[in-house]
Amino acid sequence: MAKYFGTDGIRGRYPLEVNNSVAFKVGQSLKTALGTSRLVIGMDTRESGSELLYSVISGARSVGIDVMNAGVVSTPLIALYSREKKVDGVMITASHNPYTDNGIKVFHHGNKLSNELELAIEDYIDNSEGFMIQKLGELYSGEEVLDLYLDLIEQLDLYTTDLKVGIDSANGANYLIAKGILQEIAPSLIQIGNNPDGKNINDGVGSTYLDSITNLVKEHSLDIGFSFDGDGDRVLAVDHELNVVDGDKLIYVIACYLKELDILKKDTVVLTKMSNLGIIKAFEEKGINVVLTDVGDKYVLEEINKHGYSIGGENSGHIILRDHINTGDGLLASLILLKILNDTKKSLHELTKDIKMWPQELVNIRTYNKEILLDERVVKAVNEVKEVLKDSGKVLVRASGTEPLVRVTLSCETQVELDKHMDKIVSMINFVKEEV
Repeated sequence: MAKYFGTDGIRGRYPLEVNNSVAFKVGQSLKTALGTSRLVIGMDTRESGSELLYSVISGARSVGIDVMNAGVVSTPLIALYSREKKVDGVMITASHNPYTDNGIKVFHHGNKLSNELELAIEDYIDNSEGFMIQKLGELYSGEEVLDLYLDLIEQLDLYTTDLKVGIDSANGANYLIAKGILQEIAPSLIQIGNNPDGKNINDGVGSTYLDSITNLVKEHSLDIGFSFDGDGDRVLAVDHELNVVDGDKLIYVIACYLKELDILKKDTVVLTKMSNLGIIKAFEEKGINVVLTDVGDKYVLEEINKHGYSIGGENSGHIILRDHINTGDGLLASLILLKILNDTKKSLHELTKDIKMWPQELVNIRTYNKEILLDERVVKAVNEVKEVLKDSGKVLVRASGTEPLVRVTLSCETQVELDKHMDKIVSMINFVKEEV
């Protein structure tokens, strides 16, 4: 079991679980674990970002790795450059977490690491001995990272829209590039969450605080609003009727469009076990197959790569458009959605109104002791609910890989059923949590 890596890189409180010493050793480990000779690195807008970034750079250079420092950029830019240039990449970010957290995402030629590579880095962190600097790696500026991404956007054949668009950049990594690109496509663009100060990333803004973008859409009578997370690899939307459109529904819109153009590879999308049963049935009615993976966009990407699919993602807003990039990209997904709205002459509400979602609820229970999920009383309560629901519902109880949380997700045909079963499981977890 991984000690430092969760479902999306290394993440934790700075300078407790994530600190400069760990970052320095991660930088050093890349030579041994990945065979890295060239590295591209970026960060989001957290105040601890520079400390961690330069610690990784120092560690990498100390073992002879040449490093390109891209500064504040979104995660997709690092992933794209890593893939296209066949180099390794590091992104300093804690995504949607508060500024007090930070993290380290590592890409090997554009892909997130396998479990084996993560364990190799962890082994180096814990067991590496002294080293001799033989040749210090070079340090380069990273302007071409942005240039490469702009080349990707130019290939999308986008055109100007009259739609009134709002975006919330979460005071995070894409606050400049999102404005620069979207303003060319939607001249009436309104942006919030675009004044980072090191401490306000995800603070009342972004994809985990949708009231901000909802209020913006309402106040300015916008056609659509997009809300990104701190490192720009997620997006959620709000339509003109103020309905929240999650990642699964956005994937539905894009996949249906690709199928109509006969370019949805194998007529299949990849979702996770968190996905609502209603969205799965909606895909089936459109003749689109659904493959479900464990929670985590890296598992989605593994499935996409394995079978050559076009698209997949999570309801949290990770949308992977594999023909363009190897990771979730909120800005790219937003641009393609605007193109779809223009081409179809339909609103986002019209394109999603036929989806009949089942009642579904996610409850987060804060705890650093995730072992409580192994308690026989918790296991029994969960299994009893699964036995009752069988194929007419969904039960997913798991420890978060990025935060000190236990997540309980339930979906049933009726809200009454959902409330009853949720209360049973959550009450038992809380009981055991207090006891231990």
